[in-house]
Amino acid sequence: MLKVLVSNDDGVSAPGIAALSQALAEHYSVMTVGPDRNCSGASNSLTLTNPLRINKLDNGYISVSGTPTDCVHLAIRELYQEEPDIVISGINAGANMGDDTLYSGTVAAAMEGRFLGLPAVAISLVGRELVHYETAAAIACKIVVGLIKQPIKRDQILNVNVPDLPIEQIKGIKVTRLGARHKAEGMVRTLDPAGREIFWLGPPGNEQDASEGTDFYAVANGYVSVTPLTVDLTAYEQLSSMKQWIEHL
Repeated sequence: MLKVLVSNDDGVSAPGIAALSQALAEHYSVMTVGPDRNCSGASNSLTLTNPLRINKLDNGYISVSGTPTDCVHLAIRELYQEEPDIVISGINAGANMGDDTLYSGTVAAAMEGRFLGLPAVAISLVGRELVHYETAAAIACKIVVGLIKQPIKRDQILNVNVPDLPIEQIKGIKVTRLGARHKAEGMVRTLDPAGREIFWLGPPGNEQDASEGTDFYAVANGYVSVTPLTVDLTAYEQLSSMKQWIEHL
């Protein structure tokens, strides 16, 4: 039976990871390992200066006192007796589209699976109220079937964003590229109860590139967005001109 590792960045008690684990467990052998708290925005960070502690919960899930990347690394290297076949990260409470993918712990958990040689998928639910986790879970199951039939390249993961709609209202699945946002708004300056100045991260910027073909456009129009992401960040088209630039330093 296919062995699936499920993780996330919203925390092991989040509704998205439960919906995803339960849906996949109907077809596959599932291990669920997530952070013991919300780690949204953790990106690919690893815990280097503190030990990681695990706790097996009553529902069989395992919580880790670390980041999403820690969870996947620990699960594959230590918690599994046999290596899993695939890593599915999510279901994230909110979009991971455009520039947001750089900060996403959900995407990072999938990336860690790919770094360790496994096919991997990040899946997110996009909307305001976020009630249709079962829709995203059903889409995840379809994506897994597709990956089994036709694996993607070893240096890629799939980033999936699902509109928060009943499954019957989903218009289809679109293969997309990442869109882009305007720069984030300024920090929110306020005071703590003791009168000391504190700052909160401001809201993300509006979509700058949400044209047809982007993940933003697909989801806004009722489609599931599937974007292949590459692990290799090298800007290959710049190598030749950069060599010339360096030679003139």
